[in-house]
Amino acid sequence: MSTVLVTGAAGFIGSNFVRYWRQVHPGDRVIALDALTYAGVRESLNGPDGELLDGVEFVHGSIANTDLIAHLLRAHSVDVVVNFAAESHNSLAILRPGEFFATNVMGTQALLEAVRRVGVSRFHHISTCEVYGDLSLDADEAFTEDSPYLPRTPYNAAKAGGDHVVRSYGLTYDIPVTITNCSNNYGPFQFPEKVIPLFTTRALAGEPLPLYASTKNRREWLHVSDHASAIDRVIHHGRAGETYNVGSGVEVDIEGIADTVLGALELGPELKTIVPDRPSHDRRYLLNSTKLRTELGWAPAVSWTDGIADTVAWYRANEAWWRPLLGRSPVIEGAGADWTGRA
Repeated sequence: MSTVLVTGAAGFIGSNFVRYWRQVHPGDRVIALDALTYAGVRESLNGPDGELLDGVEFVHGSIANTDLIAHLLRAHSVDVVVNFAAESHNSLAILRPGEFFATNVMGTQALLEAVRRVGVSRFHHISTCEVYGDLSLDADEAFTEDSPYLPRTPYNAAKAGGDHVVRSYGLTYDIPVTITNCSNNYGPFQFPEKVIPLFTTRALAGEPLPLYASTKNRREWLHVSDHASAIDRVIHHGRAGETYNVGSGVEVDIEGIADTVLGALELGPELKTIVPDRPSHDRRYLLNSTKLRTELGWAPAVSWTDGIADTVAWYRANEAWWRPLLGRSPVIEGAGADWTGRA
């Protein structure tokens, strides 16, 4: 039996990872930590009976609380820490950048300081493709683990800073760290401010779908269950100190996502509406995940066609989960936000 501390466990990817881990490693215990900011949904960790998943203990707390983390590591004899905790909404980062640097950089440092004091067998950190910057729409290359960090937005920069903190603690204090940089995730339990659940929930309500003016900007899309299996592979078989890119190779532009969601709900294109781009809107991300595939034998199992259909169907069937969350996001896309922040 192992004990795994999952931070950011009530968020989208964190809660799906907890579900995955309990299914694949039923003998392990999971300590699920979350600060329950506006995007943290405690109910995402519940089973069909409405109670907390079996084998999971929930702790309401922040990764910035070093003493709390150290206590949890000692009290539960934690073997592995998986850090999902992050502020992650690009639009909000433009309006409130300080919160992103506080959590994604200094929060990561505080978490690692607890790990330095107590010790674990593996510290795994979740990062993003966005730290590498962006690619032109007609580029032939993809980002590798050796690509330079060239973040273009406060969110990107804050995640890049967190990655540097992780590597520095690994090298300086001999902590066995690993990092995964993933492409855009989608699937169930994603907060409805993100594009796929945003489009789905708005379409279900008959409301306009806000498409940024650069409708051909593309993202690489990875089903959250495939991301969870990749992290599992890295934790058990990845080399300490290494970074692994996690991508599907499947790219879809924003208009393609809107059309797919509308098609799945048997709705027409009239709900699509164009809104102004946000500043530093990245054009394209694409990861080369050859290292993960060849060294660790990982491959995605969920196709885009099946994954997006299942995701839209999940939101259609789970209105009781997402309906109470509407209005909690500090940013309303397409509402003509003043991105400058000037008074």
